[in-house]
Amino acid sequence: MSTSAFIVPIDPKAPSSVVPNVDLAKVWATVPRGEKVDVGTTRIFYDTPATKITAASSLGDNFATKKGEAKRELVRKSVGSAVKALKALDGLKEVTVDASVDPHASAVAAHLALYNFSLKTSPPSPFNPNLKSPIPPKLEIKAIESSKDWDRGATYAYSQNLARTLMELPANMMTPTASFFSTFCERAKAEFAGIENVEIFVRDEDWAASKGMNTFLSVTHGTNEPAKFLEIHYKGAPQRDAQPIAFVGKGITFDSGGISLKPGDGMKLMRGDMGGAATVVSATLAIAKLKLPVNLITVTPLTENLPGPSATKPGDIIYAMNGKSVEVDNTDAEGRLVLSDAIYYASTEYKPHTLIDVATLTGAMVIALGEIFTGVFSTSDELWKRLHAAGEQEFDRFWRMPLSEEFGPQIYSSNADLCNTGGRPGGSCTAALFLKAFAYGIEAEDGSNAETAMKWAHLDIAGTMDATRPTPYQEKGMTGRPVRALIEYVRGLAN
Repeated sequence: MSTSAFIVPIDPKAPSSVVPNVDLAKVWATVPRGEKVDVGTTRIFYDTPATKITAASSLGDNFATKKGEAKRELVRKSVGSAVKALKALDGLKEVTVDASVDPHASAVAAHLALYNFSLKTSPPSPFNPNLKSPIPPKLEIKAIESSKDWDRGATYAYSQNLARTLMELPANMMTPTASFFSTFCERAKAEFAGIENVEIFVRDEDWAASKGMNTFLSVTHGTNEPAKFLEIHYKGAPQRDAQPIAFVGKGITFDSGGISLKPGDGMKLMRGDMGGAATVVSATLAIAKLKLPVNLITVTPLTENLPGPSATKPGDIIYAMNGKSVEVDNTDAEGRLVLSDAIYYASTEYKPHTLIDVATLTGAMVIALGEIFTGVFSTSDELWKRLHAAGEQEFDRFWRMPLSEEFGPQIYSSNADLCNTGGRPGGSCTAALFLKAFAYGIEAEDGSNAETAMKWAHLDIAGTMDATRPTPYQEKGMTGRPVRALIEYVRGLAN
């Protein structure tokens, strides 16, 4: 059995390749005529070239007619399908990809398709936190011709895979603070070690209390796991004091619902309720590695949401960092409580020109958009257009949702300024409207110069957090979305 293979994405109507000593047109002609060849259909040819394997994967019959985003997605599907076919073979060690059609998309697909999370002990898992030394990947993947585009795509995929790992690791391992195995903050510090222009701050509960972050801290009362507030500062702009972008990520490392306890069926998925934190931290890692010329502040409030003798109760009223009173109608709507103080802190402390928060926030978003699109609520048409373009570029897609004060009576009619739920109708919309109240600066203070206003978007990833079915370049499980779209958004902004 050969230890080395090539991957060639091919146009079935005009097969060609840069693989040495392989006449791909002749090889592909051996595929039975009349056989349906869909995008990603992969044929493995042994001893082609001598002592090696070539996996030819279809780009689809109409590839030549496709352009832009559609063409890139066909490349991802083709390369990803080939990687999945090859990683099932025993003894294979090295895969070299003909990435000439689109190096960036090829690298993304190859590295995402190779990923497969498991903590089974046979064969040994590279994700086992007890490892004394890392286990090398099953396959080493490289391009026939190296390029900056390939390297950039590999960086995008690494960060998305990191987010997948953070979300997949069980809640007894991926805690805010104290764990025999691992912690979110320690893993973040390890990933950023040695990267230039980065500072990391891990704040504790006393610090949060000194800032008046009472809605965040209200969620921590049911657990004995100390909460943390993680900040990552990346200064890559030519002007070190240039106005930054801000990312805010919801970091509930396990969500039982608190006193408003969730049903037991499927609750283990709530290990991924820190998906917002995982994705913004992972996107920040790629942005710093790529040395994009921007300043970026990333903050993530980290805690568990559990029932306990001191847990916040339905009906409790809390005064948030911005002074507003908040009634807790349902302790399972805790995400907006931790985000509210984090958004207000980031927007007032650092005065970013743009703030994007990411959260596995509402079950209503799962009903609205399923696992296909991430829902976006934004006060800025310009920001929405840039996010949409980035999502289309990476096929990490967004759908704009309504952010309207007409939903207001559902959350303004309690004994406090705001109620943390507004009932089932428009549940994602009322959650977004709740968060809007804490995004300081989205309206010019004097009401006149709208150009100075902070652009804000809320990304609800509750639906796209987890994939129940595989795609050509991803397996089932935690997706790590929208890491690639966030990186691409910042890269587009920097350019």
